[in-house]
Amino acid sequence: MSKPAGAKMARDRLLLHSIGYFFITLVVLFCLIPFVLVVSGSLTNESDILTNGFRLWPTSLDFSAYEYVFRDPEVLVRSYMLTISLTVAGTLFGLFTSAMAAYVLQRSDFKWGYGFSFYFYFTTLFQGGLVPWYILMVNYLHVKDTYWSLLLPLMLNVFYIIILRTFMRSIPDAITESAKIDGAGDFTIFVRLILPLAKPGLATIGLFTALGYWNDWFNSLLYVSDERLYTLQYLLYRSLGNLEGVRRIMAQTGIVVGQLPGENLKMALAIVATGPIVLLYPFVQRYFVQGMTIGSVKG
Repeated sequence: MSKPAGAKMARDRLLLHSIGYFFITLVVLFCLIPFVLVVSGSLTNESDILTNGFRLWPTSLDFSAYEYVFRDPEVLVRSYMLTISLTVAGTLFGLFTSAMAAYVLQRSDFKWGYGFSFYFYFTTLFQGGLVPWYILMVNYLHVKDTYWSLLLPLMLNVFYIIILRTFMRSIPDAITESAKIDGAGDFTIFVRLILPLAKPGLATIGLFTALGYWNDWFNSLLYVSDERLYTLQYLLYRSLGNLEGVRRIMAQTGIVVGQLPGENLKMALAIVATGPIVLLYPFVQRYFVQGMTIGSVKG
């Protein structure tokens, strides 16, 4: 009787795995096909796109869109370096300051914790708006056309602080109390105990913060007029806007614009902007997964 039962269990497990792999394959295809369309569209001639639309494989390779993007490689590399430095520095400083704020707010012996928590939460519901923020950055902080105008606005996010505060509340108070008995100070406890135990939350918030810095272009639009401080996203945004203006002028004058990059340029810009993140993620993934698993408290 055990063999038929075991065989039936094996068949059920095989059926379950087959159904799971089938649906996972569908999800992978749904995620992969749009990316293949973007790559194919960036390598397709503009006239072919206007005539036949986007295809999974280009009828003839055309690199005019990439030639337009890389027409000035020095400027592009400078924007890349600036964006990378902002992403790294902003993520590190943002995580550290957010974690310190979250650690203070979650402590039960901080009598002003609820008051400060309400103050932070209140700013997520009611904000001063763009004009007061611009006046603060330009007239009072005097950071217009500086590196700080791109670094400071995204460094702190109240929502991230609340998430980290909630996560740190799951760390037992006995850990900090035992460290205090051993003579450790608050900053030592925070750096050597709280931060290692909060790695899952820090990994998640760090990923969100890094993506925010990498995709930011609005702060460059507001505070930067110096071309040396153009981030990657803002540089690509200006390139596309300049080309659209040229196409509009040529169309008004009756000049054929079919050979100018247009839709294929948009696809090429998407590849240039997201390519480094896509290529870097497989190397970072194992560290991200590791950060989600270590730091658990055993008791």
